[in-house]
Amino acid sequence: MNWSVPDVAEERDLDNSGLFGEFRRMVRTSGTMGGIAARIAGHKMGFRSDRTMHAGDLKTALGGLKGPLMKGAQLLSTIPGALPEEYAVELAQLQANAPAMGWNFVRRRMASELGPNWERNFRSFGREAAAAASLGQVHRAVLPDGRVVACKLQYPDMKATVESDLRQFRMAVGLFYRIDSTIQQDDVLEELEARLYEELDYTREAANMRLYRIMLAGSPDVTVPAPIEPLCTKRLLTMEWVTGRGIQKVLDTDPDQEQRNMMARSLFHAWYIPLYRYGVIHGDPHMGNFTVRDDYGINLLDFGAIRVFPPSFVQGIIDLYRALETNDEDLAYHAYQGWGFTGMSRETMRVLNEWARFIYEPLMQDRVRAIQEDNDPQYGRAVAERVYAGLKRTGGVRPPRPFVLVDRSAIGLGSVFLRLKARLNWYRLFQEMIEDFDRARLAERQAQALREARVPPPLGNG
Repeated sequence: MNWSVPDVAEERDLDNSGLFGEFRRMVRTSGTMGGIAARIAGHKMGFRSDRTMHAGDLKTALGGLKGPLMKGAQLLSTIPGALPEEYAVELAQLQANAPAMGWNFVRRRMASELGPNWERNFRSFGREAAAAASLGQVHRAVLPDGRVVACKLQYPDMKATVESDLRQFRMAVGLFYRIDSTIQQDDVLEELEARLYEELDYTREAANMRLYRIMLAGSPDVTVPAPIEPLCTKRLLTMEWVTGRGIQKVLDTDPDQEQRNMMARSLFHAWYIPLYRYGVIHGDPHMGNFTVRDDYGINLLDFGAIRVFPPSFVQGIIDLYRALETNDEDLAYHAYQGWGFTGMSRETMRVLNEWARFIYEPLMQDRVRAIQEDNDPQYGRAVAERVYAGLKRTGGVRPPRPFVLVDRSAIGLGSVFLRLKARLNWYRLFQEMIEDFDRARLAERQAQALREARVPPPLGNG
């Protein structure tokens, strides 16, 4: 299990967060989000300021927080025009790393999850965190039977942290919306809220792991670790330890083109077999959520942000692809309606199609190619700016909840494929996924897999 571990000058024990810890966090977060709201307002009112510097300060502030606020910022950074460009560029670079908690915290939390004799469950348990992230940290341990496991332990008071972060995030986005309503964020924020609260429940994440093991059982190039169910609680997730390297470490060895292609093909399978066969997506494709095996397959990690879609939504994805292939505007409009876009004019639909063509382009050309052939690193941003300007001109749009994580996954994976410099026939890979698509059969497969994995119903109404 190879999550990245930040260099920490001083190890801290934050198990004393409580009321005063929450107050300190509220003051810090309020100042941060109040600052971004004021700067956005000033920008929209015509005041000049060094937004690039402010954006860098914001990234630094959010990156140091123990919590999910950065995830909301990352999510909005993938939606054209949802944030000013400087903020989107900086926030897109945030990673969910945080300083590790000390042994006193770990010992108390393990006792609260498994009882005072918790150490009897392990032959050995690493005192130092093997990795740290936004919601918890990982320790390497060995079970009495010799199996090596990863224990992901949630930080204290994370529910209060999520609630505090969401309040501040809604404040900043709400002010931005009052100034510029081109992208209406209500459903986006509801989706973010539901998914973040789901991530707090590690028993749900264990069920998601079981689900992914079922869905990817026929994909030998993807490893999904198994949860150790007797040692899983709402705040402790114990799973098989899988061996792999971070993608940047692999790239530092200058892999050849075939090795790069193998990694990209494995990632494509890991994300899109579940979507097109079962209507399920892993909504957090940043590079800390998978590692590379010695054979250049991948280990898929972190199953908190999982979204189950109705089969009609997957049908809409394929319908839009067919519509763009044949320039069928009626079918495209029907696809957007199936996704949940309502009250949309045909002119707005044509603007959205420009973004859709950007996303679908590699899947529409039957040849080996890079995921993006334009050498301009700002090409995607330029497309987003044109789409935003078009939406503003045509009256704006309200992205539906199911759209959010699919858009984020497509952008996130595309960024990884770019970094890998992979060259594949993306068209053929996609056609293999959808060639026998049948909405009714997907519904049957989905229902059976959810039952077998014992996945609880989603939170929220989306």
